[in-house]
Amino acid sequence: MRLILTLPVVWLVVSLVFLLIHLVPGDPILQMLGEGATPADIGALRHQYGLDKPLWAQYVSYWDGVVHGNLGDSIRLHDSVAHLIAARYPYTLALTVAALTLGLALAVPAGMFAAVRRGRFLDQLLSVVSLFGLSVPGIALGPMLILIFSIRLGWLPVSGAGPGGVHGGIQWEYLVLPSIAMGASLAAILTRMVRTAMLEELGQDYIRTARAKGLSETAVVYRHALPNTLVPIVTVVGLQFGALLAGAIVTETIFSWPGLGRLVVSAISNRDYALVQGCLLAIGLTYVLVNLLTDVVYRWVNPRMQ
Repeated sequence: MRLILTLPVVWLVVSLVFLLIHLVPGDPILQMLGEGATPADIGALRHQYGLDKPLWAQYVSYWDGVVHGNLGDSIRLHDSVAHLIAARYPYTLALTVAALTLGLALAVPAGMFAAVRRGRFLDQLLSVVSLFGLSVPGIALGPMLILIFSIRLGWLPVSGAGPGGVHGGIQWEYLVLPSIAMGASLAAILTRMVRTAMLEELGQDYIRTARAKGLSETAVVYRHALPNTLVPIVTVVGLQFGALLAGAIVTETIFSWPGLGRLVVSAISNRDYALVQGCLLAIGLTYVLVNLLTDVVYRWVNPRMQ
């Protein structure tokens, strides 16, 4: 049922991406070729993009290309958009998953620790640290990390994903700083969320009953409170995944990470609209898929939602 409800969202995403080239002020073909383009070049490129057809025919043709994996060609990079996205997508996915994993690894223990020790010094300290994480955006944190850990200490590389560029693969030491820059704000958000959810669960009647039966505090927290705390956490993680994909554009630009975010920025500056459309479509469909998986996990964590 949820899969069926997702189909209209997919249709809306594809339709909005299709309309992107028609919402650009002025003539997009003239902007791509520049003011010095000849009428013959403009006509040829307009025919290549199918912009000389009626709007409904362009829409049908675009859907046919999406279904068959044909998203057009990049006018600047002289390669198919699908091939360029396939080469860059694993880098963005790896960075996003690494940032998400880092955020969860820091937030869940910290939030539980703060909730169990509510009002104590460590709880207040974690609140200050999480507030700092929320206050410092990735666009400021990224250069700070580069300055400290790359330039001053020389522990980690400054930028890139490893020798060989896009086709050289990912080396873990190149992934550390970008994932920290992306995952810090997520960790701060999740820490507060976990603390609030854990405090709410610890005040429930079933927790008092478990303690009255003589269960240890460890069993009460980890076996009884934590599973119920995961329900709102899963929802927030699914929503924050989309925020991480959007934040990847900034992070990838700062660290010269060869992912979709940096490709989008390059395509926009080069007025390569077919490539912009393809990248936005990949990001949008990924967000839809993640939200669908979040609903599946949500039902698994909370069987009452069945």
